[in-house]
Amino acid sequence: MKKKLFIFLIIFFSISSFSFSFSIEPDIFVQSTVNRASKLLGEDISKNEKIEKLKFIAKETVDIKGIGFYTLGSKRKSLSDEEKKRYSILFEEYFLKSFASRLSEYTNPEIDVTNKEKLNDNYTIVNSVLKATKERPEINIDWRIYTKDPNNPLIRDLIIEGLSLARTQKEEFASVLNSNENNIEALFKVLKEFSNN
Repeated sequence: MKKKLFIFLIIFFSISSFSFSFSIEPDIFVQSTVNRASKLLGEDISKNEKIEKLKFIAKETVDIKGIGFYTLGSKRKSLSDEEKKRYSILFEEYFLKSFASRLSEYTNPEIDVTNKEKLNDNYTIVNSVLKATKERPEINIDWRIYTKDPNNPLIRDLIIEGLSLARTQKEEFASVLNSNENNIEALFKVLKEFSNN
């Protein structure tokens, strides 16, 4: 499970700083972004520089706020506006640190887009394959792309061999809340402590 999650995190940040100012098909968006990310991760720069560039990329191409509220489940309905604001800030810090720090040590993920399926006007699933290496087998990766604004596609989730990153995070947060009488402050504390360490 941990190995799959690590690979999941690697691919989740295989995204690009390229700004799409025109309507673009989700499959082209995914292939273009992973190609550019591979180039970035292979650059001869420091780990800290890679982390900062990955954070910038993520802010542009991942729907961090949308993922954050999804991971809260039904708890989000009972939060005040102030609590939602606090959560969004803490989740973004948590998200960026958690994933960018891991991915900064990874180089050259080779991914080929194979197919796409439009679910509705808001979502398209893009299928791709992470090529096999001596260290790992070929891995199937599905990208859930939010396309409500065709000029600004955003990554909402990844599913690697049936494992959803967003759903996994949702289950982890639910566990924290369930262990603390559904007190949102407990989750705030966990997110803050992680980001500050």
